[in-house]
Amino acid sequence: MEIKAIVKRLISKYGTNDPFRICDLRDIRVLDEPLGNILGYYNMIRRIPMIHLNECLWDNFGLRQFVCAHELGHAVLHPKLSTPYLRRNTLFSVGRIEREANAFAVELLAPDEAILAAGCSTFQEVAATFRIPDEYVMLKRVDFFML
Repeated sequence: MEIKAIVKRLISKYGTNDPFRICDLRDIRVLDEPLGNILGYYNMIRRIPMIHLNECLWDNFGLRQFVCAHELGHAVLHPKLSTPYLRRNTLFSVGRIEREANAFAVELLAPDEAILAAGCSTFQEVAATFRIPDEYVMLKRVDFFML
């Protein structure tokens, strides 16, 4: 299923696009920890899904929200994969998995309806309005930017 459709269904089911609220409703634990230069990661231990966020993100709400949405993307799209494990112990490329999680985060934080309601007409406006890092907002797949 396409990421946009998955996100739309998720927002409809939970009545929100707030990644922290969705995590709460899905019983995904969100933990703030000192992670050094790692912004966050998702894992599952004993069937308990967890998102680990770097505690330094408290200083930047937009980035903290994006990282949580990205890790929620892993929980929804790749629930049984651990990207830190894959990086350390396998030759499996995690590039596609990370791109999908980034696309999920952008779709969740900036759904088409919200972009239209906000009157955004450029990717830069979407980035500023929805506090999405500039380098990721280009993942947004919307036809109305092409008009």
